[in-house]
Amino acid sequence: MNVIYPLAVPKGRRLCCEVCEAPAERVCTACTVTYYCGLVHQKADWGSIHEKICQLLIPLRTTMPFYNSEEERQHGLQQLRKRQKHLIELCYTVAQKYLFEGKHEDAVPAALHSLRFRMSVYGLSSVELVPAYLLLAEASLGLGRIVQAEEYLAQAQWTVLKSTDCSSATHSLLHRNLGLLYIAKKNHEEARYHLANDIYFASCAFGSEDIRTSGGYFHLANIFHGLQKMEVADTLYTKVSEIWYTYLNNHCQALLQARSQKADLLGKQFVNDTGLDEAQEAEAIRILTSILSIRESTSGKAPQKTILILKTLSMLYYLMMENSTAKEYARRALSLAEEHLTEEEQMIVQELLAIVSAEVEKQPNA
Repeated sequence: MNVIYPLAVPKGRRLCCEVCEAPAERVCTACTVTYYCGLVHQKADWGSIHEKICQLLIPLRTTMPFYNSEEERQHGLQQLRKRQKHLIELCYTVAQKYLFEGKHEDAVPAALHSLRFRMSVYGLSSVELVPAYLLLAEASLGLGRIVQAEEYLAQAQWTVLKSTDCSSATHSLLHRNLGLLYIAKKNHEEARYHLANDIYFASCAFGSEDIRTSGGYFHLANIFHGLQKMEVADTLYTKVSEIWYTYLNNHCQALLQARSQKADLLGKQFVNDTGLDEAQEAEAIRILTSILSIRESTSGKAPQKTILILKTLSMLYYLMMENSTAKEYARRALSLAEEHLTEEEQMIVQELLAIVSAEVEKQPNA
């Protein structure tokens, strides 16, 4: 359980709340550099991000020490910039993870921190601010605050228009969030336009078969599914499934090969690794479980596609070292495979189940 530090009234100066920028009346006594308008916003910030960055804020929000030389001063500034950039990425990833988990309220304070650190490092009109604006827009959409989401998206669009060096990855993010906005407004034509642009720019940045492009395909599939255009939706869901299957299967094979080639005589365990950050893992779970739900509702029509998703989820949880969950998905995949696939195809699923089961047996109290 998180500890909420007691608050004290700041003395001698007027400061703003970390969450809403209203006049602050209280301070976090753990770091003494973060202020709030009251207990509600202090708790919200703590639960979202402040617990993770409380002590990291102290050197950023206190006066820099006196340096004896210009060389020392420059080194101090470089270290400060590294800390700021680390916090930008940490807050961004945490906010993204909350969004993929559907925790939109929790995402807001973390996204605001990312935005403020970006402003401090890059300035008020830099294109580096756009990802944070988009996080806040998506959180607002999740909370049903469409007007507020439009304001954040307008700020992001204006910043991109003014920029001469905006990357394809940033263009992709912008169009994806505009697509989500128009989905919320039930303007499917505009949503399709922006998601098509999302896929185009993501393909330019990462390739058409990259997991970072798959989100655009997924949201586009959801539109066609909602419009009952099942054939198009099915094609897009299949593409998303195959992208994630290929990515995770490659990681599993690399892990198994490393284990076979580097057997540790001292019994050291290899650490599984998805190659994803926490936000990307949360995105993978959301996308794949959503597709599984759709596949299982029509499993009689295309059981092979359901089996593919089950295998993909099993590999994902295996690489995340959640082996009991991985085993359950592999078991379900095998059960379905025994009804609908050839013996040769069943062997592939059996091998996956055996690998995952072996890991479960290694766990204490398994």
